[in-house]
Parts: sequence; structure tokens; C-alpha cells
Amino acid sequence: MTPHSVAIIGTGLIGRAWAMIFARAGWDVALYDPAPGVAAAATGLCAQGLTDLAEQGLCENPAGAARRIRAVGSLGEAVATATLVQENGPETLEVKQALFAELDRLAPPGCILASSSSAIRTSLFTEALPGRARCLVAHPVNPPHLVPLVELSGAPWTSPEVVERARAIYAAIGQVPITVKKEVEGFVLNRLQGALLAEAFRLVSEGYVTPQDLDHTVKDGLGLRWSFMGPFETIELNAPGGIPDYCARYTGFYKRLAADPAAPEVYGAEAVNTILEQWGAPGDLPEKMRWRDRRLAALRAHKQSQGEV
Repeated sequence: MTPHSVAIIGTGLIGRAWAMIFARAGWDVALYDPAPGVAAAATGLCAQGLTDLAEQGLCENPAGAARRIRAVGSLGEAVATATLVQENGPETLEVKQALFAELDRLAPPGCILASSSSAIRTSLFTEALPGRARCLVAHPVNPPHLVPLVELSGAPWTSPEVVERARAIYAAIGQVPITVKKEVEGFVLNRLQGALLAEAFRLVSEGYVTPQDLDHTVKDGLGLRWSFMGPFETIELNAPGGIPDYCARYTGFYKRLAADPAAPEVYGAEAVNTILEQWGAPGDLPEKMRWRDRRLAALRAHKQSQGEV
């Protein structure tokens, strides 16, 4: 097997981002998509994306990286020499079960099979596979080429050695892998995001704050710290005696909040309509996404200049 060869299965936004990440890191990349012409078109989109990353200081040799990306015509050809497969198919259990059965049949024995699934646990689509020990979820954050976190979540039968090998691979290509030690719905990031989002929906829909001011509370308050510190680092520095002191001082208040969590109704039609009435028209969403990506690229470049990933 080629030491640094990855098969990208599914070449939508996430698949193309993975292709750029691996190619930028010096890997050979084979793109496969079952839709005719999609993988071939993706090579040009990846080349443009790599040029954009270079302009933002996030890719040293975009032309060289682009040359390492090729489209192939079959699943078998894509995985033939792969060290790792990154699957980016539809977020449907039946599709993933069928696709991973084929990947397990076709991929070389030592090849790691990773899914970009954001919600489907590894155990749900790998249980019946002969090679289930080499399968795991490697859940990225959108857009993966600008936000480096990757959540690694295996099934109970996933080999610990496979998880460690995957973790080393993702770290080597410039991502930040974390290990989800036990399967849990939503993995880690979406559970944290969900807790914040539910409380945000509640506070706005019940009239405590406008959606615009709530966003300011995060992006101009919590988010500034969170861009370089996690919640445990944050509370360690928010009390003279560190984490134990913080817990002694403030957990009475947090216990009262935890006893009254936001209910599922915060996502109901009435609550959503209340928020939308205040939020206004969405505007040009593609342009806003481009603005988001430019800002993320600048933040990523800044963090790299400070010795962070």
C-alpha cells in the first residue's frame, strides 16, 4: 500500500474539504462519487479551494496539492491502495450500512474505514461486518478545512489500535482529533452545541433577550475566550483557587439551572416563529457563508501564528 493514500467517498462540500486537507498535507487523494461527473468536477473545485487557502496563508503549495487529487470511476479503484477511507455519503443508516459493507469487502486489510457521519453511531452500521474492528466515525466540523476538530468515535468492537492510528493520521494532516471514549448520541461537539442552542432558543422565545443580543453575548463574550480556551480552562482561571474553588463558589447556581433545563418545546413552531419575527430576512446566505469562511481562515491563520493548530 502507498503510505499516504486516502480515498474520499462522496465529493460534496465535506468530501471536497477532506480532499484539500489530505492533499495539502502531501497525501495522494482518490475521489469517488456515484453520481456521474461529480468527482471529476470536484477536482477543479478543490484546486480553486486550495488556491483560496494559499491566499489566506493556509496552504504553501496549492498547485502541487491539486495535482495529488484525482477522480476515479469506481469504488474499488478508489480504495485499492488506500491507507484510510473517508466516507461522506448521505446521512442515512441504510445507505451507510450498504456502503460500509462494500468498503469492507473492497478495501485492503490494513485500511482504516472512517465515516464523516454527524449523528449515526459506528455500531449502527458496522456490526455485521467481518472487518468491523477497523471502522469508526471521524466527525469533522463544517467547514473542515478551516475548523480542525475531528471527533473519533468507535463502536465497542473498534480496535483501540485503529483509533490510535486514526488519531495519529488526523493530527499529522493538521487537524485536531479528540477521542470519544464511549459511544454517545451526538458525540461531544453536538451535545455541547445542543445545550447552548436549546438555552438560546428558550431565552429568546420567552422574551428575555433579542436573538441579535444573544448572538453578541456569545461572539463578543463567551466566544472570545472559547476561541483559545475550553470550558475547564475558563473556569480554572475564573476563581483564585482554580477549578475546585470555582465549583465551591458557583455550582449552587448551576445546579439550579441544571434542575430546570430547556424542554423540547423550545424548538416548536411557536418558539421558532417568535425568533424569526425578530431575526428578519436571512439576506444573501451564500455571501454570508463566504464571509464566515474568510473570518474563519483569518482566525485559523492567527492561531497558527501563535503556535496553535
